[in-house]
Amino acid sequence: MKTKLLTASAALALMAAPALAQDKLKIGMTFQELNNPYFVSMQEALNEAAASLGADVVVTDAGHDVAKQISDVEDMLQQNIDILLLNPTDSAGIEAAVHAAKAAGVTVVAVDANANGPVDTFVGSKNRDAGYMSCKYLGEALEGKGEVAILDGIPVVPILQRVEGCKAALEEFPEITLVDTQNGRQDRSVALGVVENMIQSKPNLAGIFSVNDGGAMGALAAIQGSGKDIKLTSVDGAPEAVQAIAAGGPFIETTAQFPRDQVRVGLAMALAQKWGARVVPKEVPIDVMVVDAENAAEFSW
Repeated sequence: MKTKLLTASAALALMAAPALAQDKLKIGMTFQELNNPYFVSMQEALNEAAASLGADVVVTDAGHDVAKQISDVEDMLQQNIDILLLNPTDSAGIEAAVHAAKAAGVTVVAVDANANGPVDTFVGSKNRDAGYMSCKYLGEALEGKGEVAILDGIPVVPILQRVEGCKAALEEFPEITLVDTQNGRQDRSVALGVVENMIQSKPNLAGIFSVNDGGAMGALAAIQGSGKDIKLTSVDGAPEAVQAIAAGGPFIETTAQFPRDQVRVGLAMALAQKWGARVVPKEVPIDVMVVDAENAAEFSW
């Protein structure tokens, strides 16, 4: 993890010198939501990086409303941003805003989830790997047998990729059966009710994979309330989830992402593009890692 952080920080440090010779940069970032520790930590890292460059930052929260996100981007363009870091709530729906930003001469980098249109670079986690790693862990924890379910989420590309990876892992266990897939909308309260119903309708359920830690915390409450032995894995590495794993119990693993690294690298790619680098990657994948009882006490975003 230290290597990733140093790499991202070094990239920004190398680009800080040209910033001194430029007019003050204005960076805009629109988030799909900020009611989530994952994106809050990303915003914190963005503010820190921008401060090191002496840049101004404009941040908006779409609240999973693509119409609002488009409007937010239009407002940012009116404020003459130089760089748009885009965390889309709808990859297809935001395409018009990407075209508008590029027409205005703005460098556009998608972060965490990609967007349709002429995005300069996409920086995001290896989401298929994350789903695969979590469900491989779940299958092994169940000793290759039993009924499992997927707690799905909003159908954006990262979530779809996690489910794809999970299913690929489960197929490696012939005696594991996927018996249910329900949408918890990546929300604790929604997931709580969904998983309560799931447990009632599937009395032999032995394991659940949640596409994110927010939903997993609702699933955990439902499992604990049922008194059943149901193992739970997830994706994100959120502090609350890591604490639950460290404490022991049904929540046994989360495959951690690195949101701070994503936004730092995304900003570095945008700066490279803006300042004329001849070759800038179109996509920068960020590794993920398993967090379980063995390393949870030492892990943090």
